[in-house]
Amino acid sequence: MKKRIIAVFTGNRAEYGLQVPILRAIDMHPKLEYRLIVSGAHLDKNFGQTIKEIESDGFKISAEVKINMKKDNLFSTAQAIGNCVKETSKVLERINPNIFVVYADRFEGFAAIVAGTQMSIPTAHIEGGDITEGGALDDSVRHAMTKLAHLHFTTNKEATRRIKTMGEESWRIHTVGFPAIDLIKNNEFTDKKTLIKKYKLSTKKPILLVTQHSVATEFKDATSQIKPTLDAVIELAKKGFQFIFSYPNNDAGGKLIISQLEKLKKKKIENVQIYKHLGRNDYYGMMNLFKKLPGVCLGNSSSGIKETPAFNIPSIDIGSRQKNRLSAQNIIKVNYNKIEIIKAIKKATSGKFRNYCTKIKNPYGIGNSGLKIAKILAKVKIDKKLIQKKMTIKF
Repeated sequence: MKKRIIAVFTGNRAEYGLQVPILRAIDMHPKLEYRLIVSGAHLDKNFGQTIKEIESDGFKISAEVKINMKKDNLFSTAQAIGNCVKETSKVLERINPNIFVVYADRFEGFAAIVAGTQMSIPTAHIEGGDITEGGALDDSVRHAMTKLAHLHFTTNKEATRRIKTMGEESWRIHTVGFPAIDLIKNNEFTDKKTLIKKYKLSTKKPILLVTQHSVATEFKDATSQIKPTLDAVIELAKKGFQFIFSYPNNDAGGKLIISQLEKLKKKKIENVQIYKHLGRNDYYGMMNLFKKLPGVCLGNSSSGIKETPAFNIPSIDIGSRQKNRLSAQNIIKVNYNKIEIIKAIKKATSGKFRNYCTKIKNPYGIGNSGLKIAKILAKVKIDKKLIQKKMTIKF
């Protein structure tokens, strides 16, 4: 029996980590084969060139789509979207997949889904229906991707209801949960002993895992927005608090943040470490470490909102980027303010709040998302009904 070819697009280190369970499930399914298309920051040495992580995971890469981000602004982003549409369409023409899978809400994924749907390739969108309203253009991009896609795999029931209210037919929508939980449940991360040795960590002082991105609609303010965080870090590092930074995404304004991180790195402050990319296993390993030690996720990454509840650990969300995203009770929200950030760090590392976090409920499911998605991709009927969408809203 001929297998269905499933093309999967990844343009960013964060989304790739969430796609791993899906790629594995497709690879294991007797009726499916994957074709992995790699693009965006994966190919950029300034952001860790994370294509190496994909290769080390053993996935075969079918195509690379290079995006030339000449400058750190929204004009370059728009130009990159156009280039990505053009180059992705060429790859899809060659691969000729039965179904195309695209993730989340970034500009690379938006370009990919435009290419796929305009070529009448049945396209599945993962993580639609969420909201952030945080000024990162995520909502506009995500909802546009939803209206273009033919199948929807949501991470939570609220997102499913939201997509229905957008006029999408119910049979197209599947609540599968958050794919990263598959990895977390399988304990796929670096062990405590290795992390402590590798990063020279003290088990007697708090550890903070820091990732702060720019906000697209406020990208010119990226420098002023990261400054309160760095000021708080410098003050607390002197008191023994340990900080491990990873670079931001390749969004407009990201290079401004990187510039500040590099300046901080040159100061060689004790207890402060800065990396382009920790890698998925170390990143999740740190979160797992925080279950036993006083550790906290700090910044404005979606991982601080979506992954931390699975580990039942504290997370501090800074600024507006993740505003109104579905959150568990382990999240402490603060403004771009040094005093607020320090106060939140002290609260999050306290025994009382850490104990509170062990009792929270995770709104993003219980795992097995990869298998659920693969089963649907294998059995969904590919026909005119799938391609020709209908609006269910009636007046």
